[in-house]
Formats: sequence, C-alpha cells, structure tokens
Amino acid sequence: MRNRIKHVFFDLDHTLWDFDKNSDLAFIKIFKEHTIDLEISEFLEVYKPINTAYWNKYRNDEVSKSKLRYGRLKDTFDSLNYDITDLEINKISEVYIESLADHNYLLPNSKSILDYLFSKYKLHIITNGFEEVQLQKIVSSNIQSYFSKIITSESVGVKKPNPIIFNEALKRANALACESIMIGDNIEADIYGALESGFSAILFNYHKISPPKEITTIDNLIELKILL
Repeated sequence: MRNRIKHVFFDLDHTLWDFDKNSDLAFIKIFKEHTIDLEISEFLEVYKPINTAYWNKYRNDEVSKSKLRYGRLKDTFDSLNYDITDLEINKISEVYIESLADHNYLLPNSKSILDYLFSKYKLHIITNGFEEVQLQKIVSSNIQSYFSKIITSESVGVKKPNPIIFNEALKRANALACESIMIGDNIEADIYGALESGFSAILFNYHKISPPKEITTIDNLIELKILL
C-alpha cells in the first residue's frame, strides 16, 4: 500500500481530535457557568446517543445545521424532564460551539503519527464538522502545520460520503484517487465514501464496531506505521 500512496486524508473528530473528551469539558464548563442543575454524567449519558443520531440525520440531509444544534439539546433536556426555555437552549447551543475549541486534547499518538507521516506524504483533512469550529480545533490543538489542505463539508456544500466532497478534495490537493488514502472513524462516511471514490481507506475503529473483514482496520493510530 505504501508504495503507491502520496496523499493521506484524515477525518478530524474521533480520529485525531478527541471529540468526546473536549466536548465533555465544554459541557462541564457551561453547566457551571449557567447553573444547570443536572448531574453532568447523567446529561452526557443521554446526550451522546441523541447527538450521534442527529449527526447521522445531518449527514443524510434530514436535518439542518440549526436543527441539529438545537434539537440534540432539546431532546436531551426533555428526556431528563429538565425545565428549560428555548431561549436558554439556543444560548447553550451557541456557547457550546464557542467553547469546543477551548479544549485541545488529541487522541493517543495523534502527534507522533503525524510527525511520522509528514515527511513521507502530503497530509490533508476532510471533515463534516462545522467550518468555523473545525478550523479553530485544528489551530488550538496546534496541528495546522501538518496539513496542506483542509476540506470541510460546508466549504464544498455536501457531506461525506457524497463523492462530490472526495472529488473536490482530490482537486484541491492536486491528487489522484489511486494515490490517496482516507483514514477515519465512520465506516459509512469515511470508509465507504472514500472507497467508492477510488481512494484506499483505513478504518480507525474508535467506536469498537465489528467491520467487514475486507475493511483495513486499526485500533490505535500508531498502527499506521506498519501500513504506511
């Protein structure tokens, strides 16, 4: 694989950037500042699957960006029977997005594998996250210098796994699909999307799923040293 690859495209959240840890820290800060009278652990236990479901809908164009931001919080507070106004929910939604990039934890071995790959390949990011916050995350975690191109779904107008975003990424990176590989945590958006666009792909199995045997899978980013 390494002999023909020239461009390595990474997903960001749950692949390099420790979304769960940074998100938890953002909510802890918000609950304290806004005196939300809920146990944060109880809130997060309910919120996380709701958030995942909303992101799946957003990826499939079933909900808008604003509906995702509001709905995931509204549904969580409703599930917990917590009395809160729409105005407060919208405010928390805004502050949460602003607070995410205040925290900059990366997943284990992110920096070391980027150091290893940087001298061997052109590195890029393709992310479905919101444009304004994704760029802040990359800067706050001090990894922007590794990447030649950062492609967000908002800048392209479609989301992974739509082939348009992968083709646009190739165009911006001046890359060929046969010389490119995608590394990400979402088997539908990152892996199948990339494979259907002619890329190679490696699943970073952050979510501990059981992927098909034909999917190249790693459990730790450091394993990329064996493959690339």
